[in-house]
Order: sequence, then C-alpha cells, then structure tokens
Amino acid sequence: MTELFELLRDAAPVMLTGAGYTLVFAMAAMVGGLAIGFPVAVMRMSSLAVVRWPASLYVSMMRGTPLLVQIFVIYYGLPSIGIEFDPVTAGVLALSLNSGAYLSESLRGAIQSISQGQWRASFSLGLGYWQTLHHIVLPQALRVAVPSMSNTLISLIKDTSLVSVITVTELMLATKEVIATTFQPLPLYIAAAGIYWCLSLAFEALQRRAERRLNRAH
Repeated sequence: MTELFELLRDAAPVMLTGAGYTLVFAMAAMVGGLAIGFPVAVMRMSSLAVVRWPASLYVSMMRGTPLLVQIFVIYYGLPSIGIEFDPVTAGVLALSLNSGAYLSESLRGAIQSISQGQWRASFSLGLGYWQTLHHIVLPQALRVAVPSMSNTLISLIKDTSLVSVITVTELMLATKEVIATTFQPLPLYIAAAGIYWCLSLAFEALQRRAERRLNRAH
C-alpha cells in the first residue's frame, strides 16, 4: 500500500498537468464547436437546398465517421495535399469539427422546439428573421439545449484522450509516459480514469447549476 501511495504521489504532478491540458483542449474545442455548430444549425433549417445540403453532408460525415479517423485525416492526411498543422492545432480542429456537428443538431432541435407562433408574433411586430432569432428564439432555445450541450462537453473531455495518438501531451499521454518509467499500468490507468471521472462530475454540477439559473430566469 505504501508503494502504491508513493507511485501515485510521484505521478500526480505529471498527470495533473496532463489533466489541465485536457481541460484546455475540451474548452477550446467546445468554443470552436459552438462557432461551427450555430451557423450549421441555421443552414440546416434553411429552405434553400444549396445552403441546407452542404450543412447536412457535414453533419452526416462528422457523426458517421470515428473521431480517431478524423484526427488522422487532419494530421497525417492533409499534409499530402500541402495543408499541415502542428499537433495541438490539429487536435483542437478535429475535436471542434466533430463537436460542431453534434452541437449543431442540439441547437437545431432546440430552435425548432420554439413554437411558430412566437416567430409570427415577432414578424408582426416588424422584427426581421435575425432579430427574432437573436432576441426571441435563441434565449429560449439555449435553455432547452443546455443538457445536450453539456453532454457534448463531457464527451469532449473523454474524447481528448484520442489526441494522444498525435503526440499531444494531455492526460492520457502523460499517463503513458509515467507508465513507461514505472511499469505500473493498472494503478495509473485507474488513476487516469478517476481524474476523467472527477472532471466529468464537475461539469455535471455546472450543468445542473446552469439549468437551475435558466429555469429561474424563465
């Protein structure tokens, strides 16, 4: 037991540093995913096929292919056509593109859940489409979308482990580096799983708090 405690104590600085990078990656990818997901959601609701179909194709491709393959395509595949990213940029880009597809569907469903009567009432008052979306529909839609958006963020925290395959030093790669010097995979992988779990629990608590605040405001 003493040896196990000493092992975890010695590994903690490296693993917690990796956990910090994991958190940064997840938040950066969430911001990027929202920046992609919102316009894609609006495009998916367009009555113009030339706008709607590319967005639908993007969502289908991102949701229908493994994230690991998407990481490989961006980091290893694109350099063959002259497009090259460093590991960190490639990792954030892949996670953002992947999460953007899921977030777009969350936002689209939330926006479409708002009754058409509110759109018509807003139009009758002289507001345009974008004004109605920004001032009337979107604030209500965000309240509906919070649970699914939070689930996407929690999934991102776990999905960051995949960027370790392109030498990004997040929690999983940091754990592997410690294992390479200690030859103790079982306790260290369990410790890494515990850290992922704690991060997920923290965001679940933030999700519940956000839901309560939005419900009170509503």
